[in-house]
Amino acid sequence: MPFTFKRGIHPNEQKQYTENVPIKVLLPGVKNEMVFPLLQHLGAPCKPLVEIGQKVLLGEKIGDSDAFMSAPVHSSVSGTVKDIRPHLTAIGTIVNSIIIENDGEYSEHESIKPRNSFDDLSREDILSIIREAGIVGLGGAGFPTHVKLSPPPDKKIDTVIVNGSECEPYLTTDNRVMLEESDQLVLGLRIILKVIQNARGFIAIEDNKPEAIEAVRKSCANVPNIRVAVLKTKYPQGSEKQLISAIKRREVPSGGLPLDAGCIVNNVDTVIAVHRAVFRGRPLMRKVVTLTGGAIENPGNYKARIGTKLSDLVEMTGGLKHSPAKIVVGGPMMGVAIFDINVPVVKTTSGVLFLTESETRIPPEKNCIRCGQCVEHCPSGLIPIELNTDVLRESSGMFLEHNGLDCIECGSCSYICPAKRRLSESIRTRRRVELAKRRK
Repeated sequence: MPFTFKRGIHPNEQKQYTENVPIKVLLPGVKNEMVFPLLQHLGAPCKPLVEIGQKVLLGEKIGDSDAFMSAPVHSSVSGTVKDIRPHLTAIGTIVNSIIIENDGEYSEHESIKPRNSFDDLSREDILSIIREAGIVGLGGAGFPTHVKLSPPPDKKIDTVIVNGSECEPYLTTDNRVMLEESDQLVLGLRIILKVIQNARGFIAIEDNKPEAIEAVRKSCANVPNIRVAVLKTKYPQGSEKQLISAIKRREVPSGGLPLDAGCIVNNVDTVIAVHRAVFRGRPLMRKVVTLTGGAIENPGNYKARIGTKLSDLVEMTGGLKHSPAKIVVGGPMMGVAIFDINVPVVKTTSGVLFLTESETRIPPEKNCIRCGQCVEHCPSGLIPIELNTDVLRESSGMFLEHNGLDCIECGSCSYICPAKRRLSESIRTRRRVELAKRRK
């Protein structure tokens, strides 16, 4: 019987556009302007290691930081540094960025050195490779992977979960990666299990992806400490807390992290990136992105170079059928609507949705009818309408007392609400204000 968690919802999947479309490699054209923000992760921003006018090679490290909670940035092309200036990103922030003009030659930096095995590597060696490769959580959070794989000594980790649930509607990159690179996925997890010793590995896949389940099962058939965990298709199955609850029946404490429940969770593509860094010596330079929706000419899954502008990406895939009513970076439940596609693909870009008017139509907000649907379906066990009231009353104290910081911002409450209350939007805004106050 598939694993699952309490509550949750079943949104329309809308994956039919791209789930059967193999990944296609896209290379930026000569003289294309590549934009590399120096903050593509949680933690400290990088400082530029290059100067304007300097020639750089593919795979060369162009930004880094001395902070432990950070990850370097590498050039995904060879070319010339044209500028270093603030640039808009897809989430609306202005980030200091390195602008490189692609020379189209893709000449590799000398630091890219393949190896045939990881048997002779120590735990510290692997962590160093992961850190130097600039690998972060590619599912959206951007948590530096070397930090995640270095838990405090008092935290005993016995489980590593690879998140292949991909429960967000429209997005299909993880599904395609598991189908096309299952051997590399399992080998990447074996590398991680060498770092997290005495742990078992679970590759979690929802039961609406039977071909991926079969492919990964074949790849890990002879690996005793790795197994496939089949999940019931439900949203937000991909949330770390819900995955841990489903597979291990453990609860991450309020304000805690997965390591407080003895678990580490990594995205499918993050694990593939670990394999690529260790075996091929390649830093994180590409991201598999789903381009989809009713307004794009050729929906599909594309292996895009980090730094490529979304406008160039759309042009390379055949353009748009017509002007979209809304453009969303990420999935429709937790993604961010954008107004400008002259922003770069970064390490955490999972998909871009070009939606038609019919795909974005939302009924007007009405008064709460006290039906309790938001409470019944909240995966975090909160009372969203109560939190919404706290926000409208500007009651910070009550918002915290009602555990507003435990919201995972999944949008389930807004989706299920028959009155179409903007519950998730209001809670998300207040939650981020409270988190910012705590950081100060």
